[in-house]
Amino acid sequence: MDHFPIFLRVEGRRIVLSGGGEAALAKLRLLLKTAGHITVFAPAPAPEIVAWAEAGKLRLVRRAMAPGDTLCAALFYAADEDDADDARTSAIARADGALVNVVDNLDDSQFITPAIVDRDPVTIAIGTEGAAPVLARAIKADLEERLPAALGPLARIGKAFRKAADALPFGRARRDFWREYYFKAGPAAITGGAPAVKTALDDLLTDHLARKARPGHVHFVGGGPGDPDLLTMKARRLLDEADVVIYDRLISQPILELARREAVMIDVGKEAFGPSTPQETINEVIVEHAKAGAQVVRLKSGDATVFGRLDEEIDALEAHGLAWSIVPGITAASAAVAEIGQSLTRRGRNSSVRLLTGHDMKGFADHDWAALARPGEVAAIYMGKKSARFIQGRLIMHGADRHTPVTVIENASRPDQRILETTLDVLPNALAAAEMSGPALTLYGLAARAAADASQQPGIAAAPPRISPEHLAQEAL
Repeated sequence: MDHFPIFLRVEGRRIVLSGGGEAALAKLRLLLKTAGHITVFAPAPAPEIVAWAEAGKLRLVRRAMAPGDTLCAALFYAADEDDADDARTSAIARADGALVNVVDNLDDSQFITPAIVDRDPVTIAIGTEGAAPVLARAIKADLEERLPAALGPLARIGKAFRKAADALPFGRARRDFWREYYFKAGPAAITGGAPAVKTALDDLLTDHLARKARPGHVHFVGGGPGDPDLLTMKARRLLDEADVVIYDRLISQPILELARREAVMIDVGKEAFGPSTPQETINEVIVEHAKAGAQVVRLKSGDATVFGRLDEEIDALEAHGLAWSIVPGITAASAAVAEIGQSLTRRGRNSSVRLLTGHDMKGFADHDWAALARPGEVAAIYMGKKSARFIQGRLIMHGADRHTPVTVIENASRPDQRILETTLDVLPNALAAAEMSGPALTLYGLAARAAADASQQPGIAAAPPRISPEHLAQEAL
């Protein structure tokens, strides 16, 4: 991020602009929405600028800008549409201590003006660091359609009510009050005008002051395979509302960033065959925060009900009489098989699929390997990289075809996803050569669909990196 977004207070402060043409008009149409004191220097200003000056909306000086003209200015815009003039005026403004924007010149600007969605006092700024103004305008247009015109009046009325709402305890009680106002009580009352909204606010505050503190609750949320776009809407909402987020090692950073900035973030990551937080400690942390009255999101990779030790954590909560709920997520097997253009079941091939974990070796060893070794069987093996040789040996020992396809997907759905296409007879060696360090899921009995190569056609997203047995052989030479 080269430009850090902030909202600068300009009420009562000077904003100076040099220029009188189309570039100046474009900036002034936006600047006139502020409460700043605007001064324009232009020997030949456009008629619109003259009209704004006559209406008292800005001060117009009909000459070129000179040293000292930007003293005490908060912002300066160089909009003369001439490189030499813009360089001269921006040098003056810098010397006078103003922040400088040179229109259509990102390199010489100290700040940029974003695309703005205006629902005063609600303001949404959209910036692309000058890379894609068309994209910024498209996002602005989309948000303009989505945000109701009543949002501004609701925010203004709410702003005047903030001191009264301070009677509520700081934290979740206030957040619950304002959430109910902006999304329920306020919109329902706005048709009756400001008096109706103020009455609704008074009634809502009385109701919330009489309420008992909401008890703690734990939401077991499936975080999916890593792509934030694959989160459910409910998961996103709970992350935004959570007081505490307790998350696993495999939760991606983009998903963690969806949590409120004020939320307490607790990493209880476990690593297969490596350092990990003991399950008993995780249980204690969850119980501690729920007993304290927090709204807790226990964020688990994939789906919380698949190899997530969910029952142990639920048992710990129920032993203390604490409430809980489960929000499903997309499990790694679903994400991985989608990336290779296949399905986990197929008529005439297999009517069932096995979900196995290579981490729990005791249960893994007792699996019905003879059944899985039959032709056409399919299994999704979680955390199976380090047990690849064990898997290979058991299956071949029970009669599996050595040439059965095996596909390993690392970091499924994430930008750094890789796909290894191999066969059972060379699986351990292929994995070692691929040097996969991220979380990987092994699909036994499935090869990547050849038609997936069509994703290289124009207009279709590029296929993820693939590692074929031939490629691995060349790498070894």
